[in-house]
Amino acid sequence: MRKSIFAVVAGLIGWLAITTLAGLILRVSWPAYASVASAMIFTLPMLLARLSVSAVATLAAGLIATRIRPRSIVVTVMPGVILLVLFIPQHIMLWHKFPIWYHLGFLSSLVPLTWAGGTMAAPTPRRGTQ
Repeated sequence: MRKSIFAVVAGLIGWLAITTLAGLILRVSWPAYASVASAMIFTLPMLLARLSVSAVATLAAGLIATRIRPRSIVVTVMPGVILLVLFIPQHIMLWHKFPIWYHLGFLSSLVPLTWAGGTMAAPTPRRGTQ
Protein backbone atom coordinates (compact mmCIF):
# COMPACT_ATOMS: atom_id res chain seq x y z
CA MET A 1 0.00 0.00 0.00
CA ARG A 2 2.80 2.44 0.89
CA LYS A 3 4.51 1.77 -2.41
CA SER A 4 1.27 2.52 -4.25
CA ILE A 5 0.77 5.81 -2.41
CA PHE A 6 4.41 6.74 -3.00
CA ALA A 7 4.01 5.95 -6.72
CA VAL A 8 0.94 8.18 -7.05
CA VAL A 9 2.58 11.03 -5.11
CA ALA A 10 5.76 10.70 -7.18
CA GLY A 11 3.69 10.89 -10.37
CA LEU A 12 1.99 14.05 -9.13
CA ILE A 13 5.31 15.60 -8.12
CA GLY A 14 6.69 14.75 -11.55
CA TRP A 15 3.70 16.43 -13.19
CA LEU A 16 4.14 19.51 -11.04
CA ALA A 17 7.89 19.71 -11.68
CA ILE A 18 7.49 19.40 -15.45
CA THR A 19 4.67 21.93 -15.72
CA THR A 20 6.47 24.39 -13.45
CA LEU A 21 9.75 24.13 -15.34
CA ALA A 22 8.04 24.31 -18.73
CA GLY A 23 6.02 27.33 -17.58
CA LEU A 24 9.21 29.10 -16.58
CA ILE A 25 10.82 28.21 -19.90
CA LEU A 26 7.79 29.54 -21.78
CA ARG A 27 7.94 32.82 -19.87
CA VAL A 28 11.68 33.29 -20.36
CA SER A 29 11.84 32.24 -24.01
CA TRP A 30 8.56 33.71 -25.26
CA PRO A 31 8.22 37.40 -24.32
CA ALA A 32 4.69 37.64 -25.71
CA TYR A 33 3.66 34.71 -23.52
CA ALA A 34 5.24 36.30 -20.47
CA SER A 35 3.41 39.57 -21.12
CA VAL A 36 -0.04 37.94 -21.07
CA ALA A 37 0.50 35.07 -18.62
CA SER A 38 -0.75 36.84 -15.50
CA ALA A 39 -3.89 38.09 -17.27
CA MET A 40 -4.35 34.70 -18.99
CA ILE A 41 -5.07 36.26 -22.36
CA PHE A 42 -3.42 33.59 -24.48
CA THR A 43 -3.29 33.32 -28.25
CA LEU A 44 -4.04 30.05 -30.02
CA PRO A 45 -0.35 29.04 -30.22
CA MET A 46 0.01 29.78 -26.51
CA LEU A 47 -3.01 27.65 -25.63
CA LEU A 48 -1.64 24.81 -27.75
CA ALA A 49 1.75 25.15 -26.05
CA ARG A 50 0.10 24.94 -22.64
CA LEU A 51 -1.86 21.85 -23.66
CA SER A 52 1.31 20.29 -25.06
CA VAL A 53 3.17 20.88 -21.80
CA SER A 54 0.29 19.35 -19.90
CA ALA A 55 0.23 16.34 -22.20
CA VAL A 56 3.95 15.67 -21.72
CA ALA A 57 3.67 16.14 -17.95
CA THR A 58 0.62 13.88 -17.74
CA LEU A 59 2.34 11.14 -19.75
CA ALA A 60 5.30 11.46 -17.39
CA ALA A 61 3.06 11.20 -14.32
CA GLY A 62 1.71 7.87 -15.53
CA LEU A 63 5.16 6.66 -16.48
CA ILE A 64 6.63 7.59 -13.09
CA ALA A 65 3.80 5.99 -11.13
CA THR A 66 4.03 2.80 -13.18
CA ARG A 67 7.81 2.57 -12.88
CA ILE A 68 7.47 2.64 -9.11
CA ARG A 69 4.43 0.35 -8.90
CA PRO A 70 4.21 -1.77 -12.06
CA ARG A 71 1.19 -3.87 -12.93
CA SER A 72 -1.35 -1.69 -11.14
CA ILE A 73 -3.76 0.12 -13.46
CA VAL A 74 -5.24 1.94 -10.46
CA VAL A 75 -1.85 3.37 -9.48
CA THR A 76 -1.13 4.22 -13.11
CA VAL A 77 -4.28 6.29 -13.64
CA MET A 78 -4.63 7.69 -10.11
CA PRO A 79 -2.42 10.76 -10.74
CA GLY A 80 -4.72 11.64 -13.65
CA VAL A 81 -7.83 11.10 -11.55
CA ILE A 82 -6.46 13.31 -8.76
CA LEU A 83 -5.45 16.01 -11.25
CA LEU A 84 -8.93 15.88 -12.78
CA VAL A 85 -10.60 16.28 -9.39
CA LEU A 86 -8.28 19.17 -8.50
CA PHE A 87 -8.62 20.97 -11.84
CA ILE A 88 -12.37 20.75 -12.42
CA PRO A 89 -13.08 23.55 -9.90
CA GLN A 90 -10.21 25.63 -11.32
CA HIS A 91 -11.54 25.31 -14.85
CA ILE A 92 -15.06 26.16 -13.71
CA MET A 93 -13.71 29.38 -12.20
CA LEU A 94 -11.73 30.13 -15.38
CA TRP A 95 -14.46 29.01 -17.79
CA HIS A 96 -14.84 32.49 -19.29
CA LYS A 97 -11.07 32.92 -19.86
CA PHE A 98 -10.54 30.06 -22.30
CA PRO A 99 -12.44 28.46 -25.18
CA ILE A 100 -14.47 25.37 -24.35
CA TRP A 101 -12.21 23.13 -26.46
CA TYR A 102 -9.28 24.09 -24.22
CA HIS A 103 -11.09 23.09 -21.02
CA LEU A 104 -12.44 19.89 -22.53
CA GLY A 105 -9.11 19.02 -24.13
CA PHE A 106 -7.20 19.49 -20.90
CA LEU A 107 -9.66 17.81 -18.56
CA SER A 108 -10.53 14.90 -20.83
CA SER A 109 -6.86 14.08 -21.45
CA LEU A 110 -5.72 13.68 -17.85
CA VAL A 111 -6.78 10.09 -17.19
CA PRO A 112 -6.11 8.65 -20.67
CA LEU A 113 -2.67 10.24 -20.85
CA THR A 114 -1.63 8.91 -17.44
CA TRP A 115 -2.68 5.47 -18.65
CA ALA A 116 -0.73 5.97 -21.90
CA GLY A 117 2.31 7.06 -19.91
CA GLY A 118 2.00 3.94 -17.84
CA THR A 119 1.99 1.78 -20.94
CA MET A 120 5.27 3.41 -21.97
CA ALA A 121 6.76 2.28 -18.66
CA ALA A 122 5.69 -1.31 -19.10
CA PRO A 123 8.62 -3.66 -19.55
CA THR A 124 9.07 -4.94 -23.07
CA PRO A 125 9.65 -8.63 -23.68
CA ARG A 126 13.27 -9.62 -24.21
CA ARG A 127 14.38 -11.10 -27.46
CA GLY A 128 13.94 -14.81 -27.59
CA THR A 129 11.33 -14.91 -24.81
CA GLN A 130 7.65 -15.16 -25.52
